[in-house]
Amino acid sequence: MEIHPTLAASLRTQQDAVPNDWEATFRQMALFDLATDLELGFFLSYYRNFAIPGIATTLYRNGEITQRPMKRSYDTAIVIYELIASGLDSSRGQEMVALLNRVHRNVPGSRSDFLYVLLTLLVVPVRWIQANAWRQPTSAELKAASRFFSELGARMHITAMPATYAQAEQFFDTYEAKRVAASSEGQHLMETTVQVFQSRLPAPFRPLAKQLISTMLDDDRLTAALGLPRTPRTVRAALQMGLKIRNAVHRRRPLKTEPHFTPGKAGSTLYPNGYSLDQIGPINVPVSPAASHERA
Repeated sequence: MEIHPTLAASLRTQQDAVPNDWEATFRQMALFDLATDLELGFFLSYYRNFAIPGIATTLYRNGEITQRPMKRSYDTAIVIYELIASGLDSSRGQEMVALLNRVHRNVPGSRSDFLYVLLTLLVVPVRWIQANAWRQPTSAELKAASRFFSELGARMHITAMPATYAQAEQFFDTYEAKRVAASSEGQHLMETTVQVFQSRLPAPFRPLAKQLISTMLDDDRLTAALGLPRTPRTVRAALQMGLKIRNAVHRRRPLKTEPHFTPGKAGSTLYPNGYSLDQIGPINVPVSPAASHERA
């Protein structure tokens, strides 16, 4: 596989990365080497939660996704990228961890539910990269990504985090095998959120948004649960061909010198001039009955 010298140099660095450099290794993977495909994987992981009826019901009742789908989607991405770019223990990272803990403090759900939601951000993007990116993730990158989400889980007080990527995959697959199912809440969330994906597509492709999501998920059980159309083989073949062409072009271009994400800046209609951390997060934060009584 012939690739541009700058890509080859970065790949060698990623192959030789030592375990203690896990945060820098994952940052390089997410913001430079495999940035586009990791972002696509994050998008797909977001939708996947809607196929779990218990999680979908909680998200639907909260109302953030149905009332403010664009903000919820972009803010979720910003939180993750802030943690990656700034570092978990940086001042900005600590603010984002505090936000996550505050938002989830009174959300109903089991430890398995919270662990599943977190691991979608690991397993789904990695699997997308393994199947579709311009190169495979290195062993060091898999270990670094797993360590990143394990450390994030620990800071969110999620116990018994998987120690390896293989263990994360095993938990993820077992959880989905037992729980993926259709629900009116999940399908409504999917319908509402499609517009976010549509907004990122060129105008001629926007009517095909549902078909494209279904094709990228590439899982008939999952797409049926989400109420998405089945994908014809011709569409899947066209997507695969498009990805092959894209990857061939990518391998011949130099590694970008600007990161995929810069803290405080976001090229979106939601935050056209950038954002401050106090703008990020849901408006409706769940409050326990006990907390409400105490304030009263």
